[in-house]
Amino acid sequence: MSLWQRSAGKLWRSVVGKLWATIMLLVAVVLLIVGVFLLQYVDIWVEGKTQHQVKVLFVLTAIIGFLLSTFFAFFLSKKIQQPLLQLKEAAVSISQGNYSTRVNIRSSDEIGELAQTFNHMTEQLDKLIHDLNHEKNHLASILRSMGDSVITFDADGKVILTNPSGHLLINQWSGVEKAWQEDLFESSTSFSEVPMPLRDLFQKVMEEGRDATDNVHVMSSVWSAVMAPLQSKGVIRGAVAVIRNVTEEHKLEKLRRDFVANISHEIRTPLSMLQGYSEALLDDIVVSDEDRKELVQVIYDESLRMGRLVNDFLDIARMEAGHVDMNFQELDLRHVLKRVHRKFQVYAKEREVKLHAEMPLEPLMVKEADEDRLEQVLTNLLDNALRHTPSGKSITIAGQLERVNASEYVQLSVRDEGQGIPSEDLPYIFERFYKADKARKRGTASGTGLGLAIVKTFIDLHHGRIVVDSNAGKGTSFTLLLPVEAHQSLS
Repeated sequence: MSLWQRSAGKLWRSVVGKLWATIMLLVAVVLLIVGVFLLQYVDIWVEGKTQHQVKVLFVLTAIIGFLLSTFFAFFLSKKIQQPLLQLKEAAVSISQGNYSTRVNIRSSDEIGELAQTFNHMTEQLDKLIHDLNHEKNHLASILRSMGDSVITFDADGKVILTNPSGHLLINQWSGVEKAWQEDLFESSTSFSEVPMPLRDLFQKVMEEGRDATDNVHVMSSVWSAVMAPLQSKGVIRGAVAVIRNVTEEHKLEKLRRDFVANISHEIRTPLSMLQGYSEALLDDIVVSDEDRKELVQVIYDESLRMGRLVNDFLDIARMEAGHVDMNFQELDLRHVLKRVHRKFQVYAKEREVKLHAEMPLEPLMVKEADEDRLEQVLTNLLDNALRHTPSGKSITIAGQLERVNASEYVQLSVRDEGQGIPSEDLPYIFERFYKADKARKRGTASGTGLGLAIVKTFIDLHHGRIVVDSNAGKGTSFTLLLPVEAHQSLS
């Protein structure tokens, strides 16, 4: 097929070709009407008619041609307008979100090609929207399942996206807003929806345009915040923050540092004293028998201290490994209280500390209790109280029945009038080797730092609970709750 034939065929299938063919058809019809129906009568009419009648004849012919042209033009416009209206309705339907709309036009001209292109476009758009929704749902599922809090801000600091954890965190931090505003009065007027603990970090990210990390302290919790800018064509349009609660990690790190420091101190000090005093004896530096006896006594005391440290550490290791033997039996805890009070009575008099015991007349019966372990618990608590209570003050041990949530419990308490424990140390006092030495005056015999850890472990094995209440300068109170019935625990 020649190039001319291909061009002619393409022109014939086009709208312009169809319009041209229609016009040619109209002209041919008009000429046919004039030639077939009128021209054969022209000579006859002209011979017998006036010039006016001939003019009327041609006017009638023109009117008939105009009417036929109008009819075909209307028909052609309808054929062109109808698919265009279908395309318009389909476009309106797609703009309303119905991406499955298709145009049913079966022609080979430009309008047919436009319809095919339109249908292909809607198919691709429908597929793109479906993929975007799939990715959106996938991202939303990831965000919902994240334990970390994710919060996205726009350039003005407004929250545009959060996961459930982030939403809860924003509500939680809204309670500390006023307390922070007193110190950050300038930033309180900017980025109003950015939580106050994150505003400095948000402002830094927006100004520098790069990732930033910081640890935020809110109330008694520590949060690790990582914030990254959201950029589009070099313009920062917001920031996304990922926030994680690292309070436990921060606490464990602090305990690790304290553990290393305390265990090093506990071992190094008695070893240094043993070595120094032993060398003094070996080198005959001490002349008098009294001084020699004093050095031997110090060596003996320090060896006992090291023995207690090793024994306590072994007890902790055995309990954590589950190798501790518990001898549970029915027990009246008044007998334990009396025995411990009697055991420490002499020691308290030597330190000029008043030791009181408050016990009810009715028995403090517990169905399952290990008498030796509970005596060790009270012994450790009383030993701590006596070492940190100055002369002239008093210590009270007490026991009574308590009812908690419709269940019976025996409450034991040890209250002293010592220097108290700082509030920042209270969460850590039951950890191994932790000592609140800053606020407590140490006596001649210092503890190993394991006593309260052992106490906590034994109380847990009894399904009980121990709490501590302390006021600086007023003293400390340890309260134990032990269930009366067997296999009963505090919820």
